[in-house]
Amino acid sequence: MCGPEPLLERREPLELLANEAARARTGAGRLVLLRGATGTGRTALLEAAADHAAANGMRVLRARCSPEHTSVPFDTIFQLLSHSPEFDQAAGEEPDPPGTPPHRGRPARLWRLLHSHAAESPLLVAVDDVHFADDSSRRWLVEAVRRIDRLPVLLVVTERSQYDIDPPADGLAHALSPALVHTRTLAPLSRNAAAELVRSAHGGGAPPEWVDACLTTGAGNPLLLRALLDDLRSPDPAGFPAALPDTCAALYAGTYSAAVSWWLDSAGPATTEVARALAALDDADTPASADAELLARTAGADPARVPGWLTAMTCLGLLCPDPEGRPRYAHPLLRDAVLAGWATAPRQAAHRRAAEAMLHRGDHAEAVAGQLLRSGPVGEAWATGVLLDAADLAVRADRSDDALAYLRRALDEPMPAARRTVVLTELGSLEYATVRSTAGIPRLAEAMRLPGPPRERVHAAVALGTALARRGEARAAVDVLRGLRDEHLTGHPDLIRTVQTASALLSDHDQGVRQEVYRWLRETAEGSPSLVGTAGQALLVRYEATAGLTSAASAMHRVRALLAQPADPLAEVFLLGTAAAVAQWADQLDEAERLVRRGLTGQRTSLLHPMHLALLNVRIDIAATRGSYDEVLAAPEVWRPADGRAESPNALAHAVIALVETGRPAEAAHLADGFDLRNTHDSWELNRFFYARGLLRAATDDPAAALDDFLECGRRQSARDVASPIVTPWRTAAAACHLALGRPHEALALAEQELCLANTWNTPRVLGRALSTLGTATGGRRGLELGDRAVRVLRQGVDGTQPAGEPVETELIPALVAQGRGLAAAGERARARDAFREAAERAERLGAVRLHTVAEAALRDGGARRTASLTGPRALTAGERRIAELAAQSRTNTEIAELLHLARRTVETHLTSTYRKLGIRRRSELGAALANTGESA
Repeated sequence: MCGPEPLLERREPLELLANEAARARTGAGRLVLLRGATGTGRTALLEAAADHAAANGMRVLRARCSPEHTSVPFDTIFQLLSHSPEFDQAAGEEPDPPGTPPHRGRPARLWRLLHSHAAESPLLVAVDDVHFADDSSRRWLVEAVRRIDRLPVLLVVTERSQYDIDPPADGLAHALSPALVHTRTLAPLSRNAAAELVRSAHGGGAPPEWVDACLTTGAGNPLLLRALLDDLRSPDPAGFPAALPDTCAALYAGTYSAAVSWWLDSAGPATTEVARALAALDDADTPASADAELLARTAGADPARVPGWLTAMTCLGLLCPDPEGRPRYAHPLLRDAVLAGWATAPRQAAHRRAAEAMLHRGDHAEAVAGQLLRSGPVGEAWATGVLLDAADLAVRADRSDDALAYLRRALDEPMPAARRTVVLTELGSLEYATVRSTAGIPRLAEAMRLPGPPRERVHAAVALGTALARRGEARAAVDVLRGLRDEHLTGHPDLIRTVQTASALLSDHDQGVRQEVYRWLRETAEGSPSLVGTAGQALLVRYEATAGLTSAASAMHRVRALLAQPADPLAEVFLLGTAAAVAQWADQLDEAERLVRRGLTGQRTSLLHPMHLALLNVRIDIAATRGSYDEVLAAPEVWRPADGRAESPNALAHAVIALVETGRPAEAAHLADGFDLRNTHDSWELNRFFYARGLLRAATDDPAAALDDFLECGRRQSARDVASPIVTPWRTAAAACHLALGRPHEALALAEQELCLANTWNTPRVLGRALSTLGTATGGRRGLELGDRAVRVLRQGVDGTQPAGEPVETELIPALVAQGRGLAAAGERARARDAFREAAERAERLGAVRLHTVAEAALRDGGARRTASLTGPRALTAGERRIAELAAQSRTNTEIAELLHLARRTVETHLTSTYRKLGIRRRSELGAALANTGESA
């Protein structure tokens, strides 16, 4: 491969040098000063001039200055003349040893030696990097320029000309008449010339985007560009990397990094510090607003010089402004090369200075913390405060990875034991939730061991207990809380009650532990209700409700009375979550939703807490009760992102049911098959999964396998003293399987048990479902009466006077289908078709594809045509209507999601369906579309 053209875009200075050389040969000497930034090719141009002069009969004297010899008098002149045989004689003596003052007559003797050389033949005196010349040599050269205008001597000198942080010394021509000097400043290569250089080095087949990346990284600087091309040279002429790397570690053999280091060394230590400070601040993860003032503070540089340096480097192409106007390196590879070789200690010190400066000027906490992440320990309170503030902001923005980084870094700073307990508790909670289930436990255990205020220790104990219980170690969780209560909470009755309530809730993860805890809770409440507190009493109401020992009206009366009492701050979330669960079972969905919202608002989501997941479970229970299947499927609790395990088997079960009901059994089967029963500990949520899988198997015509799941669900619930159908109505589901398998007696027995328990709880949903199932199992005229009563209860409520409302829609549809089948069997085909038609319409409105298909099939079997598809506001589901009304009030999707505690994609899905049903295309049409039927937003 041919080498690249060495002097692109240098034709004019070469011609100038050739002309000046010709002029010097006639006896009219002059100084030609070649100036330019580091790497622009001054030396190459000087060598080309020397070669041209030698080819034209001129004698060439060379000298190259270096910073190591600036203290040696006449070092540069000795380089020029010491190779002459006459040097010793003309100079009169050997060169002075380094550090000794020159003799007074030495400049004159050296001038005579130069004059004698010029008398023999024309001379080209080439001095490279004259800015590094010693003072004696500089004065001699300045004086020589004043005297060579009548000699055949061309003095060609290169001098660095670049804006540096340290003000430069006066140039060589500072004290000379312009008539004696011809100055030429070398500019960076144009983009076309640089592209030519790239293509000549790597062939004409280089992809345009690859060439552009090289040009950006080389910044038109021949030194940097050639070094980069050397590192990128491939043995295969057609082999080009897909893209330039962002790090110098990916380059071989490091020529580019060495060239950047040379560029920095040439600029001096102050400029190097500013360049590195900019590279440190120019971080893609936490970019700081790297203005001149911040750079100056970070690098300890003169703030008056930094703006000029930024402008100069931008003109040279090494920097470029980002869309916000902040200076950035032209390419990440250039930034990485600037940072290469910067030792850890000074780099960390720069980040600390940047953090202090950013804090002083009022930057955002996360921007300041981003610098502290890269600094060493500061050892001052302000650093701790910034890191914890940044962690809090990251948690609120749902950026757990950032919050983890800030909290881990905060532990490197000094803080009181109480505050360290808080940090360890939050960090352990986040690590458990986002890394893996075992990750946070050591942090939480450490938080428990630290001395601190009792309240903070309770937070840590509850978090540790929650982590242990979710791993199936419920007994260990309860033991942790008991140990804290017995050893450290004497004199804090409110905290003792909180710990006892948490123990009761965590015991739900183990059947044996649950029986022990609730036995103690019941016995204590009977003698001293104040010892268990309002939250503990609410848990007992929940226990009685699930055990089938109380009615919905009584349960709601009791929890509302408890809610009206003053609550311990730490225990309030337990009370709210428990009351929300009871309200949801009692079909008071709006009230339950308000309680969930209050509980989630008051609970710090970053902390492990047993009631946090409980509140999320109630929220998804509410959505499932309403038949808001899209909302169920969008719930983030379905899968645990950290290790792929189900974070909430309850949410997973609801998702399986939602997929079944929306006509996607294959997806439901895939989701259910992914749930690993072998690694799942005993919990009430596991019962819900068996129930959901049973519904899936029943819907896919496998009643025997479905029955096994329903009976296993029932066995497990009975072992936990859970008899009421409000949690999981396994008896009615199992009764349907018995009927499908031809076992009417078994079906009848289960249906009668369910009705007895439903009468105790006495809400339309459970009572209507039990009546419908019993009617199907009973058959005949009595069965028809039970079916009619089921539909009536679900339409009008238990007492027959109040509308049951939205909560029973999911139960009314199958009840109508069952009623229609009973009527059809009795020969009442017209009434049967009415029931099937209503069921189909309601199912379509709800989005219940499976039930709609069943109702339509029943209609066809009865000789009726299929129902027309519903459109308009009547076709909207309850969830769609709520979202549509808010959207019509000019609420954004984000605002709606926050207001209703939904995922944003759930809002988007509902609105897409709403537009289709209303026949509109844009948000602005919502209000009119709803108002057309009197349902204005």
